[in-house]
Amino acid sequence: MTDQILLEELGGRLAAARIERNLTQAALAEQAGVAKRTVERLESGEVATRLSGFLRVCRALGLLERFEFLLPEAVPGPMAQLKQQGRKRQRATGRKAAADEKEKWTWGEPK
Repeated sequence: MTDQILLEELGGRLAAARIERNLTQAALAEQAGVAKRTVERLESGEVATRLSGFLRVCRALGLLERFEFLLPEAVPGPMAQLKQQGRKRQRATGRKAAADEKEKWTWGEPK
């Protein structure tokens, strides 16, 4: 799916949730504390909206509890938990996992 298709699908679902709650775009915008144009843009799938406006509209529609399904909390695997010994990771290393590493090339050796 392209980004545009996903944005349009998301907008359609927001519109359906609004209509199900019998709210006009203006009423939803007022409850969410955003401009009516923001609600229009979200529902049409336009890219030029701010994430904070999206969250405000979802909060006004009572949809925030469902965000756990959208982006679940990352849970390390059993081996990673053992390595961490209860410590929480503070940053990413930027390296791939050891299984992905190939023989390292050094100067003077043919490829």
